[in-house]
Amino acid sequence: MKSLVVTAAAAVLLAAPALSFAQQAQAPVTRAQVLQELIDLESVGYNPARGEADNYPDDIMAAQQRLQAKRLAEHKAAQAAQAAQAAQAAYGPAGQPATESGAAAKPAP
Repeated sequence: MKSLVVTAAAAVLLAAPALSFAQQAQAPVTRAQVLQELIDLESVGYNPARGEADNYPDDIMAAQQRLQAKRLAEHKAAQAAQAAQAAQAAYGPAGQPATESGAAAKPAP
């Protein structure tokens, strides 16, 4: 029993540095990033001036979902525009319609 406790304690002590290394804090958010996020949320209807209302978490979460949907729509529109531009420029300009029979043309008499 005593060896089981010692083995478990040793395993915990050996695993602790690896676990603490995996939980590093992210870089701090800059003032400009916070301001841009607030501007983005206001663009989809969020009003931070309402204060701490009873529906605060619901308001911010709904605004974040609308912002995510807006960004997804913008991304899809940009991809479609890029695909259309690539299709037009892929092999040069569109040629004029023509027919060719393969026989030599005879000059008119």
